[in-house]
Amino acid sequence: MAQPKNLKKLTRTRMDRTGESYTTARKAILAAKPNRPASAEDAAAAAAAAQEAELPEYPAPQNVLQYDAGLWHRVLTQAGVTHPINEEPLSEALLAGLAGGIGFMAFTFVYEEMTTATVVTRAHPEPYTANLLARCGATISERTTGSARLAAEYLDVGLDAGRAVVVRASVAALPWIDGDAVEESDSIDLVVVGEHEDDLLIDDGSGSLTPISPEDLAFARSKRKKDKHWQAWVPESTGPDTTTLVNNVCEAIGQTTARLLGTSELEGIPAHFAKNFGVLGMSNWAEKLRDTTTAKGWTRIFAEPDRLASGLSQVLGFLTDTRFGGVGALRGQYADFLTEAAQLPGLEALEAHAADYAHLAQDWIVFTDLIDPDIDPEQRSGHFAVLADQLEIIAAAETRAATALAASVATLGAPRE
Repeated sequence: MAQPKNLKKLTRTRMDRTGESYTTARKAILAAKPNRPASAEDAAAAAAAAQEAELPEYPAPQNVLQYDAGLWHRVLTQAGVTHPINEEPLSEALLAGLAGGIGFMAFTFVYEEMTTATVVTRAHPEPYTANLLARCGATISERTTGSARLAAEYLDVGLDAGRAVVVRASVAALPWIDGDAVEESDSIDLVVVGEHEDDLLIDDGSGSLTPISPEDLAFARSKRKKDKHWQAWVPESTGPDTTTLVNNVCEAIGQTTARLLGTSELEGIPAHFAKNFGVLGMSNWAEKLRDTTTAKGWTRIFAEPDRLASGLSQVLGFLTDTRFGGVGALRGQYADFLTEAAQLPGLEALEAHAADYAHLAQDWIVFTDLIDPDIDPEQRSGHFAVLADQLEIIAAAETRAATALAASVATLGAPRE
């Protein structure tokens, strides 16, 4: 995952500008999310624009646990896509589960000025949004182009059809982001929901619509390399049929459990990095937390006070943010997915596994609450050992839960035609 460059300098600069503590300033920089323009004038303009130009039936974000699943819940709801049985909108939990739901990855990198710590608890490394779109059963119109002119035309087609359009942008290129604070490769999906005077209105998950000029949005979209000017929208309200949804749920669960248990190859990931993923990654992290002597142990790589505070703040940010993690490492949301999926014909057995993931959510919440970025550096080894104890409990529970869930799905038989 992308990490801020020159973190120490950026943090000190922010402290001088805002009067915040080092920890608070650092956490704000590490969050590095595209926040809405801060001025009262911009906020008032956005509110007025929302009343005038918001697409019909486009819901506001509510209780979002996973950013991308929540985003597509709103887009699909606005398009009229519904569940084949209850005829309600496809829930965030269902979409998150279809995307792959949960996973684990932990990496640290030591640089001259900082040490980064990245922890991902959503499905990874499989393409989360691509899986969601492929499995949700809706008709999706996707386009990429190297031409800004064609990208604007494609965007207009979706908006003219009365649909919200999802676009992918470079976070660093958004006008309200300090480009020096994030890597250029860091991206985010935003929803264009309409126009107001000369601006476009975007939903960035903040709960209010944000105005941005077409030129600024085009620039941010153009900075993507492999998916330049990517966009997606839902041209019709056709949703999944029951058989398709049953098959896709089973496929998604099979992928999720295999990634966690390490029983399938990690596509695009070198073999020597596999130890950082899934349950094996949790155990490997626990070993590094306990390691007080080698150069790879956390006691050594986080010996400097600034590196220690920064590293723990990064971990805390990943675990609590909605992009690559979330409350309870998204295990509670996965429990909701299993409960909802169990209402589909032939999948009733999934209900029995929801409790395992609800309990895991509590275990992850305990782990998150234990993390203390302000720990006395002299006490770091003991602090890391406490974290390792809880992480080992989690790893054992994750193994039991994923093994049992995989066995249940295997008994459901081959996907139905």
